[in-house]
Amino acid sequence: MNGTLSDSPEVSLQLPACDPQNWLLDPRVVFLNHGSFGACPERVLEAQTAWRRRMERQPVQFLVRELEAHLDAARHTLAQFVGADSADLVFVSNTTMGVNTVLRSLSFQPGDELIVTDQEYNASRNALNFAAERSGARVVVAKIPFPFRHEEELIAPVLDCVTPKTRLALLDHVTSQTGVVQPIARLVSELNERGVDALVDGAHAPGMVPLNLRQLGAAYYTGNCHKWMCAPKGAALLHVRRDKQELIRPLTISHGANTARQDRSRFLIEFAWTGTTDPTACLSVPDALRFMEHALPGGWPQIMQRNRALALAGRKILYDALNISEPCPAEFIGALAAVPIPDAPADARPGLPFNEYPLQDVLREKHGIEIPVIAWPAPPQRVLRIAAQLYNSLPQYELVTKALLKELQQERPA
Repeated sequence: MNGTLSDSPEVSLQLPACDPQNWLLDPRVVFLNHGSFGACPERVLEAQTAWRRRMERQPVQFLVRELEAHLDAARHTLAQFVGADSADLVFVSNTTMGVNTVLRSLSFQPGDELIVTDQEYNASRNALNFAAERSGARVVVAKIPFPFRHEEELIAPVLDCVTPKTRLALLDHVTSQTGVVQPIARLVSELNERGVDALVDGAHAPGMVPLNLRQLGAAYYTGNCHKWMCAPKGAALLHVRRDKQELIRPLTISHGANTARQDRSRFLIEFAWTGTTDPTACLSVPDALRFMEHALPGGWPQIMQRNRALALAGRKILYDALNISEPCPAEFIGALAAVPIPDAPADARPGLPFNEYPLQDVLREKHGIEIPVIAWPAPPQRVLRIAAQLYNSLPQYELVTKALLKELQQERPA
């Protein structure tokens, strides 16, 4: 998807951009947490059900004789959307699996250095730690600021960590905790010039920001289809640059490992079959892309523009109410935005595994608002993270602002 975030018809932010009933979301809940797991439109789920029924009518015919061609067609559609050659792209279940797949495939030596930022998603950071621990490599953490004002503040900390021992950099495209769209093209280019491969954790990027993976040139890129593309859960992409594909094997080694086929790469063959699974989430990706493409007159460029405009407007309501300055310029915002809020009370502890504060439960249980309240950068500091999808509208951010101010006052009674 190589469009821009401009030149699309305007859509009012006061109302949902399309009917929320297209999704199965509980209408009693103000859902401002699309960023965590996404939400799949009912019509796309119906398409997935049709795929499942087709598979179950003749499982052997479907899985043995037909599946590869269906996956090829779905990969081709997805590759066009993310600006890639379909031969360089495979399906995985989620971005965490994509990150693990690359890290478990690569070989590191004692003394090798692996760069990661201090805002990397916890699950991906755990995978990097595991790879380092079993090989004797060293994880080097680049501390990127939040708040910040300029791109250089995001670039310099990463590049300053590069040494002759650096073998890989694990980088977010969009940071999970703070919703910052990183200058990923420049980071990848600068690392490539220094001979350092980049593994980009693009969990939030597909469907939030325009992608052209061919131009980006990262050695490895993985991203979810179930978030901003609104595909069913269980669909994600792993893109591996052609010169790196011989290195990368699926987490599950299966029949493709000793294939005698010569009609396609081992990379495609191995990832297409890793055992008996339900492939229908991946097969439904084209259905999700088509549904969303037709949700607004301007298609995907308008969707991205509208969601970004709503996220910016929503965060402004909260910043004004809390009397705080924006922590980063608008150019670094996609469809997520983090709002620093007052520190948690001394007796409040973030929960596991998602590091959320009890205030998140309070907002849901008392006010019917589903929104993450994350310990960031470290307890007792907190951020409230808003998300913007087509079913959201500006009055919902006014509701959460009112509820938040009330609960913050209750936390610190006069």
